[in-house]
Amino acid sequence: MKTIFVMMKCELGRAYDVADAAVMKVEEVSEVYSTSGQYDLLMKCYLPENADIGRFVTEKLQTLPGVKDTFTIIAFKAFSDGASV
Repeated sequence: MKTIFVMMKCELGRAYDVADAAVMKVEEVSEVYSTSGQYDLLMKCYLPENADIGRFVTEKLQTLPGVKDTFTIIAFKAFSDGASV
């Protein structure tokens, strides 16, 4: 599995709608967080190893109603001490 994080800018007043749509309609979306700062949302997505990240982002995420812009981060390795927060 590939893990990516996608930061999103949304149209004014649409962040919660975009978050709901992402969780309900895009099965690869694991978690969505509202954030402060330059971007409105942070999404954690799990993709199959052979997935085309660019195609996933442009066709499944950027086309959600209310999305203005995205910034994608590809994760290489997760580090954890095993403790839950």
